[in-house]
Amino acid sequence: MNRNELNPDASPQAAYGARLRSLREARGWRQEDLAEHTDYSSVHVSAVENGRKSPTLRFSRNVDRAFGIEGTEDSFEREYREIKHGSLLEGFPEYVGHEGRAAEIRLFEIGIIPGLLQTPEYAEVLADSAVKRRAITTEQAHERVALVAERQAALARPSSPLVFVMLDESCLRRPIGEPAVMDAQLARLVEFAELPNTVLQVAPYDMGAQRPFDLPLYILTMADRSLMSYAESAHRGHLERESSFVLPLLAAYHQLQAEACSQAASVAMINQLRKVTP
Repeated sequence: MNRNELNPDASPQAAYGARLRSLREARGWRQEDLAEHTDYSSVHVSAVENGRKSPTLRFSRNVDRAFGIEGTEDSFEREYREIKHGSLLEGFPEYVGHEGRAAEIRLFEIGIIPGLLQTPEYAEVLADSAVKRRAITTEQAHERVALVAERQAALARPSSPLVFVMLDESCLRRPIGEPAVMDAQLARLVEFAELPNTVLQVAPYDMGAQRPFDLPLYILTMADRSLMSYAESAHRGHLERESSFVLPLLAAYHQLQAEACSQAASVAMINQLRKVTP
Protein backbone atom coordinates (compact mmCIF):
# COMPACT_ATOMS: atom_id res chain seq x y z
CA MET A 1 0.00 0.00 0.00
CA ASN A 2 1.39 3.38 -1.04
CA ARG A 3 0.89 5.47 2.08
CA ASN A 4 2.01 9.08 2.36
CA GLU A 5 1.98 10.95 5.62
CA LEU A 6 -0.46 13.72 4.79
CA ASN A 7 -0.82 17.00 6.58
CA PRO A 8 -4.61 17.55 6.73
CA ASP A 9 -3.97 21.29 6.94
CA ALA A 10 -2.02 21.34 3.69
CA SER A 11 -5.12 21.59 1.48
CA PRO A 12 -8.81 20.70 1.43
CA GLN A 13 -7.96 17.66 -0.71
CA ALA A 14 -5.39 16.52 1.87
CA ALA A 15 -7.94 16.88 4.66
CA TYR A 16 -10.46 14.84 2.62
CA GLY A 17 -7.90 12.09 1.98
CA ALA A 18 -6.74 11.96 5.59
CA ARG A 19 -10.31 11.68 6.88
CA LEU A 20 -11.13 9.02 4.31
CA ARG A 21 -8.12 6.97 5.43
CA SER A 22 -9.01 7.46 9.10
CA LEU A 23 -12.59 6.21 8.68
CA ARG A 24 -11.47 3.29 6.55
CA GLU A 25 -8.89 2.17 9.08
CA ALA A 26 -11.37 2.62 11.93
CA ARG A 27 -13.53 0.02 10.16
CA GLY A 28 -10.56 -2.29 9.82
CA TRP A 29 -10.85 -2.09 6.04
CA ARG A 30 -8.00 -2.27 3.57
CA GLN A 31 -8.05 -0.02 0.52
CA GLU A 32 -9.21 -3.06 -1.43
CA ASP A 33 -12.19 -3.44 0.92
CA LEU A 34 -13.26 0.18 0.47
CA ALA A 35 -12.76 -0.18 -3.28
CA GLU A 36 -15.14 -3.15 -3.30
CA HIS A 37 -17.77 -1.18 -1.36
CA THR A 38 -17.55 1.83 -3.69
CA ASP A 39 -17.12 0.22 -7.13
CA TYR A 40 -13.75 1.92 -7.55
CA SER A 41 -10.29 0.39 -7.82
CA SER A 42 -7.93 0.25 -4.86
CA VAL A 43 -5.52 2.35 -6.94
CA HIS A 44 -8.18 5.07 -7.14
CA VAL A 45 -8.86 4.90 -3.40
CA SER A 46 -5.14 5.16 -2.70
CA ALA A 47 -4.79 8.16 -5.02
CA VAL A 48 -7.59 10.03 -3.25
CA GLU A 49 -6.29 9.16 0.22
CA ASN A 50 -2.80 10.34 -0.68
CA GLY A 51 -3.96 13.54 -2.36
CA ARG A 52 -2.84 12.56 -5.86
CA LYS A 53 -6.39 12.58 -7.22
CA SER A 54 -9.18 14.97 -6.34
CA PRO A 55 -12.46 13.41 -5.15
CA THR A 56 -15.54 13.52 -7.37
CA LEU A 57 -19.22 13.79 -6.53
CA ARG A 58 -19.87 10.16 -7.51
CA PHE A 59 -16.94 8.89 -5.48
CA SER A 60 -18.04 10.92 -2.46
CA ARG A 61 -21.61 9.62 -2.61
CA ASN A 62 -20.40 6.02 -2.94
CA VAL A 63 -18.12 6.49 0.06
CA ASP A 64 -21.01 7.95 2.08
CA ARG A 65 -23.11 4.88 1.26
CA ALA A 66 -20.25 2.57 2.23
CA PHE A 67 -19.84 4.26 5.62
CA GLY A 68 -23.58 4.86 6.16
CA ILE A 69 -23.24 8.64 6.50
CA GLU A 70 -25.37 9.84 3.57
CA GLY A 71 -26.99 13.23 4.18
CA THR A 72 -25.25 13.79 7.50
CA GLU A 73 -23.15 16.71 8.71
CA ASP A 74 -20.05 14.52 8.24
CA SER A 75 -20.80 13.30 4.73
CA PHE A 76 -18.03 13.27 2.18
CA GLU A 77 -20.46 14.74 -0.35
CA ARG A 78 -20.66 17.85 1.80
CA GLU A 79 -16.86 18.02 2.05
CA TYR A 80 -16.54 17.53 -1.71
CA ARG A 81 -18.92 20.41 -2.41
CA GLU A 82 -17.01 22.65 -0.03
CA ILE A 83 -13.81 21.82 -1.90
CA LYS A 84 -15.34 22.39 -5.32
CA HIS A 85 -17.29 25.51 -4.43
CA GLY A 86 -14.96 27.13 -1.97
CA SER A 87 -15.94 30.65 -3.12
CA LEU A 88 -19.57 30.09 -2.15
CA LEU A 89 -21.12 31.16 1.12
CA GLU A 90 -20.97 28.82 4.10
CA GLY A 91 -23.76 26.25 4.04
CA PHE A 92 -24.65 26.67 0.36
CA PRO A 93 -22.72 23.67 -1.04
CA GLU A 94 -24.43 21.45 1.54
CA TYR A 95 -27.79 23.00 0.69
CA VAL A 96 -27.24 22.21 -3.01
CA GLY A 97 -26.67 18.56 -2.16
CA HIS A 98 -30.05 18.36 -0.44
CA GLU A 99 -31.77 20.44 -3.12
CA GLY A 100 -30.95 17.81 -5.74
CA ARG A 101 -32.92 15.21 -3.74
CA ALA A 102 -35.80 17.35 -2.43
CA ALA A 103 -39.45 16.50 -3.12
CA GLU A 104 -40.51 20.17 -2.90
CA ILE A 105 -38.47 23.35 -3.32
CA ARG A 106 -39.69 26.77 -2.26
CA LEU A 107 -37.61 29.85 -2.83
CA PHE A 108 -37.84 33.61 -2.51
CA GLU A 109 -35.33 35.88 -4.19
CA ILE A 110 -34.63 39.62 -4.23
CA GLY A 111 -32.72 41.54 -6.89
CA ILE A 112 -31.59 38.72 -9.19
CA ILE A 113 -33.15 35.72 -10.87
CA PRO A 114 -32.38 32.62 -8.75
CA GLY A 115 -29.89 30.11 -10.08
CA LEU A 116 -32.48 27.41 -10.75
CA LEU A 117 -34.07 29.68 -13.36
CA GLN A 118 -31.05 31.48 -14.81
CA THR A 119 -30.08 31.20 -18.46
CA PRO A 120 -26.38 30.43 -19.05
CA GLU A 121 -25.86 33.95 -20.43
CA TYR A 122 -27.46 35.60 -17.39
CA ALA A 123 -25.35 33.44 -15.06
CA GLU A 124 -22.19 34.33 -16.97
CA VAL A 125 -22.87 38.08 -16.69
CA LEU A 126 -23.26 37.77 -12.91
CA ALA A 127 -20.10 35.67 -12.58
CA ASP A 128 -18.05 37.97 -14.84
CA SER A 129 -19.21 40.97 -12.83
CA ALA A 130 -17.94 39.33 -9.63
CA VAL A 131 -14.57 38.75 -11.33
CA LYS A 132 -14.34 42.42 -12.34
CA ARG A 133 -15.01 43.41 -8.72
CA ARG A 134 -12.22 40.97 -7.73
CA ALA A 135 -14.68 39.17 -5.47
CA ILE A 136 -13.84 35.82 -7.12
CA THR A 137 -11.29 34.44 -9.57
CA THR A 138 -11.95 33.55 -13.20
CA GLU A 139 -11.77 29.86 -12.29
CA GLN A 140 -14.33 30.36 -9.53
CA ALA A 141 -16.57 32.19 -12.00
CA HIS A 142 -16.51 29.15 -14.29
CA GLU A 143 -17.37 26.95 -11.29
CA ARG A 144 -20.36 29.15 -10.41
CA VAL A 145 -21.76 28.97 -13.93
CA ALA A 146 -21.20 25.20 -13.98
CA LEU A 147 -22.99 24.89 -10.64
CA VAL A 148 -26.05 26.65 -12.06
CA ALA A 149 -26.20 24.07 -14.85
CA GLU A 150 -25.60 21.23 -12.39
CA ARG A 151 -28.45 22.37 -10.12
CA GLN A 152 -30.86 22.72 -13.04
CA ALA A 153 -29.92 19.28 -14.37
CA ALA A 154 -30.66 17.77 -10.95
CA LEU A 155 -34.28 18.91 -11.30
CA ALA A 156 -34.71 16.97 -14.54
CA ARG A 157 -34.74 13.63 -12.75
CA PRO A 158 -37.52 11.03 -13.22
CA SER A 159 -39.41 12.14 -10.09
CA SER A 160 -39.21 15.88 -10.63
CA PRO A 161 -39.76 17.98 -7.48
CA LEU A 162 -42.49 20.54 -7.08
CA VAL A 163 -40.84 23.95 -7.39
CA PHE A 164 -42.47 27.08 -6.00
CA VAL A 165 -40.69 30.30 -6.98
CA MET A 166 -41.45 33.69 -5.48
CA LEU A 167 -39.65 36.64 -7.09
CA ASP A 168 -39.55 40.14 -5.70
CA GLU A 169 -40.43 42.57 -8.49
CA SER A 170 -36.86 43.87 -8.35
CA CYS A 171 -35.68 40.57 -9.90
CA LEU A 172 -37.55 41.44 -13.07
CA ARG A 173 -36.74 45.14 -13.27
CA ARG A 174 -33.02 45.02 -12.52
CA PRO A 175 -31.26 44.83 -15.91
CA ILE A 176 -28.48 42.25 -16.08
CA GLY A 177 -26.31 42.26 -19.18
CA GLU A 178 -27.37 43.42 -22.63
CA PRO A 179 -31.10 43.78 -23.42
CA ALA A 180 -31.02 40.50 -25.38
CA VAL A 181 -29.71 38.66 -22.29
CA MET A 182 -32.45 40.09 -20.12
CA ASP A 183 -35.17 39.38 -22.69
CA ALA A 184 -34.05 35.76 -23.00
CA GLN A 185 -34.05 35.48 -19.20
CA LEU A 186 -37.59 36.83 -18.94
CA ALA A 187 -38.66 34.40 -21.65
CA ARG A 188 -37.11 31.59 -19.60
CA LEU A 189 -39.30 32.58 -16.65
CA VAL A 190 -42.44 32.30 -18.79
CA GLU A 191 -41.35 28.85 -19.98
CA PHE A 192 -40.70 27.80 -16.39
CA ALA A 193 -44.22 28.87 -15.35
CA GLU A 194 -45.69 26.59 -18.02
CA LEU A 195 -44.14 23.42 -16.59
CA PRO A 196 -46.52 21.01 -14.81
CA ASN A 197 -44.48 20.86 -11.59
CA THR A 198 -43.85 24.58 -11.07
CA VAL A 199 -45.51 27.70 -9.68
CA LEU A 200 -44.08 31.15 -10.40
CA GLN A 201 -45.31 34.27 -8.61
CA VAL A 202 -44.13 37.86 -8.30
CA ALA A 203 -44.19 39.82 -5.06
CA PRO A 204 -44.96 43.33 -6.37
CA TYR A 205 -43.49 46.50 -4.93
CA ASP A 206 -46.89 47.64 -3.68
CA MET A 207 -46.96 44.76 -1.18
CA GLY A 208 -44.91 47.08 1.00
CA ALA A 209 -44.63 45.87 4.59
CA GLN A 210 -46.77 42.80 3.80
CA ARG A 211 -43.72 41.14 2.29
CA PRO A 212 -42.40 39.02 5.20
CA PHE A 213 -38.84 38.46 3.96
CA ASP A 214 -36.04 40.95 3.35
CA LEU A 215 -33.41 38.37 2.39
CA PRO A 216 -33.35 35.41 -0.03
CA LEU A 217 -34.84 32.24 1.41
CA TYR A 218 -34.95 28.59 0.33
CA ILE A 219 -37.13 25.92 1.96
CA LEU A 220 -36.83 22.22 1.12
CA THR A 221 -39.26 19.41 1.82
CA MET A 222 -37.48 16.09 1.56
CA ALA A 223 -38.97 12.75 0.52
CA ASP A 224 -39.52 11.81 4.19
CA ARG A 225 -41.36 15.16 4.67
CA SER A 226 -38.58 16.59 6.82
CA LEU A 227 -37.89 20.29 6.34
CA MET A 228 -34.80 22.42 6.05
CA SER A 229 -34.17 26.02 5.10
CA TYR A 230 -31.28 28.03 3.77
CA ALA A 231 -30.95 31.78 4.17
CA GLU A 232 -28.06 34.10 3.56
CA SER A 233 -26.79 37.60 4.18
CA ALA A 234 -24.05 39.38 2.23
CA HIS A 235 -21.27 37.46 3.96
CA ARG A 236 -22.61 34.14 5.22
CA GLY A 237 -25.27 31.51 4.71
CA HIS A 238 -27.01 29.24 7.17
CA LEU A 239 -28.62 25.83 6.65
CA GLU A 240 -31.29 25.08 9.26
CA ARG A 241 -32.60 21.56 9.88
CA GLU A 242 -34.58 22.09 13.08
CA SER A 243 -38.32 21.99 12.26
CA SER A 244 -39.22 24.36 15.08
CA PHE A 245 -37.24 27.06 13.23
CA VAL A 246 -38.28 26.11 9.68
CA LEU A 247 -42.05 25.80 10.24
CA PRO A 248 -42.57 29.53 10.99
CA LEU A 249 -40.66 30.34 7.79
CA LEU A 250 -42.89 27.96 5.84
CA ALA A 251 -45.99 29.61 7.29
CA ALA A 252 -44.68 33.05 6.33
CA TYR A 253 -43.93 31.75 2.84
CA HIS A 254 -47.52 30.58 2.45
CA GLN A 255 -48.72 34.02 3.55
CA LEU A 256 -46.46 35.60 0.95
CA GLN A 257 -47.93 33.35 -1.74
CA ALA A 258 -51.45 34.38 -0.74
CA GLU A 259 -50.66 38.11 -0.95
CA ALA A 260 -48.50 38.03 -4.11
CA CYS A 261 -49.65 38.17 -7.71
CA SER A 262 -51.20 34.99 -9.09
CA GLN A 263 -49.14 33.03 -11.59
CA ALA A 264 -51.27 34.32 -14.46
CA ALA A 265 -50.84 37.93 -13.32
CA SER A 266 -47.13 37.35 -12.77
CA VAL A 267 -46.64 35.99 -16.28
CA ALA A 268 -48.61 38.93 -17.67
CA MET A 269 -46.27 41.32 -15.82
CA ILE A 270 -43.23 39.54 -17.26
CA ASN A 271 -44.62 39.66 -20.80
CA GLN A 272 -45.39 43.37 -20.41
CA LEU A 273 -41.81 44.02 -19.33
CA ARG A 274 -40.55 42.12 -22.37
CA LYS A 275 -42.52 44.49 -24.62
CA VAL A 276 -40.80 47.55 -23.21
CA THR A 277 -37.30 46.01 -23.08
CA PRO A 278 -35.15 47.87 -25.69
